[in-house]
Amino acid sequence: MSRPEAPTLRELAVQALSSVEHGYDLLAPKFDHTPYRTSQRVLDAVASALLPLGPFEAGLDLCCGTGAGMDVLARLCRGSATGVDFSAGMLEVARRPVRPAGPTVSWVRADARALPFTEAFDLVVSFGAFGHFLPRELPGLFDQVYSALRPGGCFAFPLGAPPRPGSRAYWALLGFDAAMRVRNAVWRPPFVMYYRTFRLGDVRRELVRAGFQVDLRPLPGSGRRPDGAPRARLVTARRP
Repeated sequence: MSRPEAPTLRELAVQALSSVEHGYDLLAPKFDHTPYRTSQRVLDAVASALLPLGPFEAGLDLCCGTGAGMDVLARLCRGSATGVDFSAGMLEVARRPVRPAGPTVSWVRADARALPFTEAFDLVVSFGAFGHFLPRELPGLFDQVYSALRPGGCFAFPLGAPPRPGSRAYWALLGFDAAMRVRNAVWRPPFVMYYRTFRLGDVRRELVRAGFQVDLRPLPGSGRRPDGAPRARLVTARRP
């Protein structure tokens, strides 16, 4: 956040006291200069992991933000790539870059909990957005993705391993989530962004309940923790 093009502390504070949608509208012009943008390393790793499962015809980047994940779809999809987000500001920034020749690109403003698509895509990806959904919203969200996929289609997203209890990262995430809960208890509208509510066990159970066949694979280049577990996994959920 120290770079001059990054948002100031005041701008981040104004965003945090707004709704999720309006907050991202405000942050959109500077979003790509924050740590919240998915890193190119993660995007490349996901594209490499999905490449053997393709090619795909039509792809959707769910909660696309400023469009970082659309570059993944451009590598994997032959026909079309669609980005969907509920923030008009984020979509405005996403539309600006001139993208190289590839699939037809389109942008749609919509809420992920009420997608305007039915059996329209062969691949759905999402990056870094699931902290904006409460656990009770996951069944409806995954039902929407299932309906948007064609039979045989794939829903894929990276999921990092939780930090080791007692580590600096563990306390940082715990503190952030606690601060957000206090903020939402005393301030309206709420700003839902929690880092510890999207747990692999819960996610896998809800994907299976929605009808998906779920597979987990280590994300290339993520390495392993001291206990041998991958530092990050790619979750792939197939609609039969």
